[in-house]
Amino acid sequence: MNENQSKLMRDCLIEKICDEMSKNKKIFFLSADFGALALDRLRTKFKDRFINVGIAEQNLINISTGLAMEGFIVFAYGISAFISMRCYEQLRINLSLFSQFRNINVNLIGVGSGLSYDISGPSHHCLEDISIIRTLPNFILFSPSDYILTEKFTKFAISVKKPKYMRLDGKPLPQIYNSIRSINLENGFYELIEGEKVCMVSTGFMTHKALKVANKLKNKISVGVIDVFLLKPINEDLLLDSLKKYRYIITIEEAFINKGGLDSIISNLLVSKAHNIRLQRIGFNDTHIFTVGNREYLHRLHGLDEENIIAVIEENS
Repeated sequence: MNENQSKLMRDCLIEKICDEMSKNKKIFFLSADFGALALDRLRTKFKDRFINVGIAEQNLINISTGLAMEGFIVFAYGISAFISMRCYEQLRINLSLFSQFRNINVNLIGVGSGLSYDISGPSHHCLEDISIIRTLPNFILFSPSDYILTEKFTKFAISVKKPKYMRLDGKPLPQIYNSIRSINLENGFYELIEGEKVCMVSTGFMTHKALKVANKLKNKISVGVIDVFLLKPINEDLLLDSLKKYRYIITIEEAFINKGGLDSIISNLLVSKAHNIRLQRIGFNDTHIFTVGNREYLHRLHGLDEENIIAVIEENS
C-alpha cells in the first residue's frame, strides 16, 4: 500500500476518458450539472461531445440511452445517491431491459459512494446502491478501492457494450495497487494480503480500513484481505478458491448489511457451494444516519471503526 499520494478517483477517470475521446470520436460525456477540476479540460476540448443536462438525472439516462442505441459510447456523470436512485426506473427500463436485446454501452459514474458526503446527511449518503444495482439484469457493477483500478477500468468500459455502474468514493484516497499489469479486472477481486485463518473481504473505501486493521494485527494474528472490485458479475469459482482456505470471514462494507450487498454476495456463495465457513458482517444496520459528523465519527458510532473491527477479529480468532 502506498500512502504517499492521494487522488480523487473521479479526476483520474475523467482524465483517462478525455485521453480516449481524443482517439475515439464515438465517446460522449454527459453530466447532471456536476463538476470536477478535471472536467474543465474535457468540456473545453470536446464541446460537441460534452452535454450538461442539468439537475435532471432521469433525462440524463434518457439521452444517454438514445446516444448508445445509435452506436455511441456514453459516460454519464453524477452524484451516486442520485444517479443510482433518482432515476432507477430509467435504469431499469432504458438500460437493463433494452440491453438484453441491443448493445448499449452506457457507463454511469456515481461519485460519493457510502459516506463520501458524510456531513451532507442521509439525502447524500449512498448505502443502498450495491443492493439495488445488483438486482438489475445485464448491469456490471464496479467498486474500486483506489484511482489505479479506476483508471484501468476505462478501456474495459469502452470495449464492453453493456450498461455499467461505477461507484466512486468522493474523497481523495491513497494508492493501494502499485502495479496492475497482472490484475485481470474480469476476475473481480484481488487478495492483497494472504492470511491464515481469518480473512476480511471488503470493497471500495473500506479496503483501506481493512488493510490498516491487518497491519495493526500482523504481530498477533495473520489476517487476510481480499478487495472485491467487481461486484457484478462475480467469478464465483475463483473467489471461492481464495476463500475456502479460511475458517472465518468478515465482510466489511460502507453499505447496509443483510440487504443484498457485499455480505450477501459472500453468504450466497458459501451457501450455494456448501462451505461451512463462519461469516461475520460489518456494515450499517437498518437505519438512516441523521447524526452530524465526519466519516470517522460516524464509523465509530456504527461499529465500522478500526478498533471495533480489531475487537471482532480478536474475539472470534
